[in-house]
Amino acid sequence: MEFRTLGGTGTVVSTLCLGTMTFGNESEESVSHAQLDRFLEVGGNFIDTANVYSRGISEEIIGRWLGKRPDVRDRVVLATKGRFPMGDGPNDVGLSRVSLTRALEASLRRLGVESIDLYQAHAWDPLTPIEETLRFYDDAVSAGKIRYVGVSNFTGWQLQKAALLTQHLGLPPVVTLQPQYNLLVRDIEFELVPVCENENIGILPWSPLAGGWLTGKYERNSVPTGATRLGENPARGMEAYEGRNREDRTWRVIDAVRAIADGRGVSTSQVALAWLNDRSAVTSVILGARTIAQLDDNLGSAGLHLAAEETERLTTASAPIISDYPYGRPGVGQRGRSI
Repeated sequence: MEFRTLGGTGTVVSTLCLGTMTFGNESEESVSHAQLDRFLEVGGNFIDTANVYSRGISEEIIGRWLGKRPDVRDRVVLATKGRFPMGDGPNDVGLSRVSLTRALEASLRRLGVESIDLYQAHAWDPLTPIEETLRFYDDAVSAGKIRYVGVSNFTGWQLQKAALLTQHLGLPPVVTLQPQYNLLVRDIEFELVPVCENENIGILPWSPLAGGWLTGKYERNSVPTGATRLGENPARGMEAYEGRNREDRTWRVIDAVRAIADGRGVSTSQVALAWLNDRSAVTSVILGARTIAQLDDNLGSAGLHLAAEETERLTTASAPIISDYPYGRPGVGQRGRSI
């Protein structure tokens, strides 16, 4: 396992992070605890959850795991999130001081800890002034209830505004961004990556395998069966499958990943994770597994680095389609160029 600092902080985290959205939903508690044990066995120390994962059950499962292993808490960097509704009241959702106070206290209880290392806004709240949210985080840091501040699913202007306000108001900085990012979804490179590079914000990609597309289990024009995202919500799953199946770019990327994986004797998942982990500003890639076997395969990417020509092949195959303006040079065709 390799390590990097968490954004611009001095705290060190593993370059693979154990995501726990499956806990209490697709993975029962015994399997979830086994995943946590295995992750620590191979040297991982970064665990990410959220209050809405299985409506609090994910946090409870982690809390019971920590409770059985009192020596573990100081070995892990623990991250969670607040923003989405956990109750029926109008103040049980959002990034207001009232909502976040309730969410943070509830997360601390479920996790059974006194402090959360990285507390993240799960998404932008258009109703709450961002200054209110950032001042809440300042108070929570001062009270010792959280150590660092992060955000998730922000757009470029939202992240830049938050970063500048923390500097202007003398508040704890935003140290991480958790966005969707993978070989098939590279749109964050237009604006979010430059903001993160400029403000020393670490990127924690979620869905690094594009919902299973980069694992090699999908075939062109062949509807998948079994344990896939289609099975969780067939209508939504078919819509997503048909959309990606129609795109030639999807299959260019998958073919390139498979070719490199075959040449190296590793899995397609490991190649996709290795490419992502070496992207600019990425601190740690969030893994999401239902089973120990899936987790073990993902963990096989630890320490794997692609050759320059392999990286370039994947980067070129996955280049997002962009217009000339504003991201290209006016008057010069830039469609499909690598950024």
